[in-house]
Amino acid sequence: MKRQNQSSVVEFILLGFSNFPELQEQIFGVFLVVYLVTLLGNAIIIVSISLEQSLHVPMYLFLQNLSVVDVSFSAVIMPEMLVVLSTEKMSITFAGCFAQMYFILFFGGTECFLLGAMAYDRFAAICHPLSYPMIMNKRVFMKLLIMSWTLGFMLGTVQTTWVFSFPFCGPNEINHISCETPAVLELACADSFLFEIYAFTGTILIVMVPFVLILLSYIRILFAILKMPSATGRQKVFSTCASHLTSVTLFYGTASMTYLQPKSGYSPDTKKLMSLSYSLLTPLLNPLIYSLRNSEMKKALMK
Repeated sequence: MKRQNQSSVVEFILLGFSNFPELQEQIFGVFLVVYLVTLLGNAIIIVSISLEQSLHVPMYLFLQNLSVVDVSFSAVIMPEMLVVLSTEKMSITFAGCFAQMYFILFFGGTECFLLGAMAYDRFAAICHPLSYPMIMNKRVFMKLLIMSWTLGFMLGTVQTTWVFSFPFCGPNEINHISCETPAVLELACADSFLFEIYAFTGTILIVMVPFVLILLSYIRILFAILKMPSATGRQKVFSTCASHLTSVTLFYGTASMTYLQPKSGYSPDTKKLMSLSYSLLTPLLNPLIYSLRNSEMKKALMK
């Protein structure tokens, strides 16, 4: 990286919701409650699955990893946002912004691949119940898990290094809630066309491809549900799959809208709302969607 020689910016200013000064306290209160509930909900899942031996199967171990990712994702964004909302301190160092962007991409990319692996696991369990133990054996499970984390790590490393190789010579105000790639890229004083092509291609591969595979998995699952003889069984499985798809669509939909076009024409406030959807709302909803609707998780929680 050549940023030390090219960049005159030593810190950035996160504007957050500074255009709504009269609502800062209310926004802070809402975000604090959401953050604490997110931490508590995901921590309960992590601990429950760790302690309950009967849940040491691929479905719940994937869920446990998803909760680790969600807690980490929230922890990267929310504390800094709460500081900005509650104090006059809106600055973040160059290195701090670099680190935040890296971990957003790392955990966001990992979640993309984990959700894909979880959809494949459900597809195998529902559509091929008899051969499921062979399809999703321990070796396959570990490969999918390691691949998800490794690809997330690679995404964060490559994209963050590339973004911060651009010169930043001012202005230094990031009109966003965090140091996400599109918002920081707008401040680069160099032609970023090549990077935008890379970002578009990368988003197609990292976000859209897993999303399409998830949709195809759930279409197959839907056909399997329709063939079930029991109306109660059909309703139960359909309800679970519908809630999973809602969470997945919210995460992938808003993330793809943000990253497909880093310098898109969306207004700053629209970009902030889309960012909140996958960085704040999804980690909050996942414990409710994936766990509280599940009888085995309820039993583990009661224990």
